[in-house]
Amino acid sequence: MTLRLGDTAPDFEQDSSQGRIKFHEWLGDSWGVLFSHPADFTPVCTTELGLTAKLADEFEKRNVKTIALSVDTADSHQDWIKDINETQAASVGFPILADKDRTVSTLYDMIHPNASETVTVRSLFVIDPKKKVRLIITYPASTGRNFDEVLRVIDSLQLTDSHSVATPGNWKDGDDVVIVPSLKDEAVIKQKFPKGYKALRPYLRMTPQPNK
Repeated sequence: MTLRLGDTAPDFEQDSSQGRIKFHEWLGDSWGVLFSHPADFTPVCTTELGLTAKLADEFEKRNVKTIALSVDTADSHQDWIKDINETQAASVGFPILADKDRTVSTLYDMIHPNASETVTVRSLFVIDPKKKVRLIITYPASTGRNFDEVLRVIDSLQLTDSHSVATPGNWKDGDDVVIVPSLKDEAVIKQKFPKGYKALRPYLRMTPQPNK
């Protein structure tokens, strides 16, 4: 199954390091980050899971739940979590799906046969409270993910969902944003953006971030 942006994230029921998980029920009204790992006790994944644990407060303040996946068993995950916590000075508080039968990996197209027929690539999905897929990033197995970028995109998605703006290249929370080209009524623009805007071109209007 190939997932695209805007698709409903497939629901599933699977074992995890924290027991049986029904994904949509577990997600509830939160945003979610689902990210896969080639296997337990792999070095790059160990650093990624430790980093995710350390960023728990950042995810929580954005109303984001994190959930990892590996194709090993829940018992193996428990032993691996001990290593993660010790080597990364972290405390893993999120579940790791035990996808031994590759059910979730197949649903989310995480196994790319030309890369490996048995282990997942480093896929990451951001899913909104309506269970829609909003971001898909796939890394090769050899390259660790940039979680600053994941948080940046979540900030952008949450901002642009609630305001008539888009975020420019390399945008970070607090930077100026772009008024969407479809918004043309000056009275509405003044109401929505009381700080004003700078029109570099008719289609390129920069304004201070409206929720700051």
